[in-house]
Amino acid sequence: MADSIADITTQASVSAIESAGISPKEIGASYISNVFGVADKQVHLGPVLMSRLGIPDKPSLTIESACGSGSVAFREAFANVAAGFYDCLIVTGVEKVTHTGTEWTTTYFAYCSDFFYEGQAGASFPGLFASMARAYLTEFDATEEDFARVAVKNHENGLLNPKAHMQKKITIEDVMNSAVVASPLKLFDCCPFSDGASSVILCSEKFAKEHNKDYLEVIGSGRGGSPAALQGREHLTTIPSTKIASEAAYKMAGVTAKDIDFAEVHDCFTIAEIVDTEELGFFEKGKGVVAVREGRTKLNSDISINPSGGLKSKGHPIGATGVGQVVEVFDQLTGKAGERTVKDAKIGLTHNFGATGASCAVHIFQSV
Repeated sequence: MADSIADITTQASVSAIESAGISPKEIGASYISNVFGVADKQVHLGPVLMSRLGIPDKPSLTIESACGSGSVAFREAFANVAAGFYDCLIVTGVEKVTHTGTEWTTTYFAYCSDFFYEGQAGASFPGLFASMARAYLTEFDATEEDFARVAVKNHENGLLNPKAHMQKKITIEDVMNSAVVASPLKLFDCCPFSDGASSVILCSEKFAKEHNKDYLEVIGSGRGGSPAALQGREHLTTIPSTKIASEAAYKMAGVTAKDIDFAEVHDCFTIAEIVDTEELGFFEKGKGVVAVREGRTKLNSDISINPSGGLKSKGHPIGATGVGQVVEVFDQLTGKAGERTVKDAKIGLTHNFGATGASCAVHIFQSV
């Protein structure tokens, strides 16, 4: 990608502004989610964006929460609008890292772990999630082919998404025959590093109605945490932050997991999606894998999981991922998702975490 990180940040932001039919001058502040700006020699992206939008006097804040940066930035923006500090904010997530190569990204990404216990000992995120996968295989009725089914499903969805990074149909055999990265996880069990940016406008209901544009209502928001090091978990097959964040979001929204029509969840590895769906309350512990095996998480099944293709197919531009999930929910609930539309959907959920789930945010949206 020839464009700089500042360029793609601006491009996504301008697109969101134009889609909303507003003027940059109506934006009160910006929230930027980014992890590796240093890779493209540009940190402090907020003021750069605001300057490019012609509103350099407006405040900005850059938020880093590893892979969960986008959802955390959205949460903070949401809280500020809900508190009445602003009527209109822009939230933009961005990452540009692929030009650095695998060695750089692997090294720097390890800094998102609990480095004292994990990174400096040589533990990588594929290795850590492989530990989770191995524990799941031991504890429950699951096979490596079941993990592969997650990848196959998400690639099927990604084929319907023109913005997906990996627009390629794969089979269970393709996954099983791909190179072992960290047993039992193989190359096709892993999401790709991606370059990209996503942006949304977050505003008060009054502001939205005055501008007469399509909008969604944020009805639930929750955050949670887990021990930073995987060894601190009571069980390797859990992501406590997800359960904490989702329960808070459900309570705020006045809904339960059964009311969710579709969800964009953090499937950095195939095992993550399975555990996510259990911690979010869609399935009982150990039954998420059964749901995958039975096809109950496919598009327009019991609950459509990752209709965008997820991180696995849509891609994982780290700082942009959580914001991109919100964009997908917006497209779904306003009739803009095309062939991947979840039929008759009214309520959608986004779930995005950092590292092995040390930080997490969950949001619930409703059509109006």
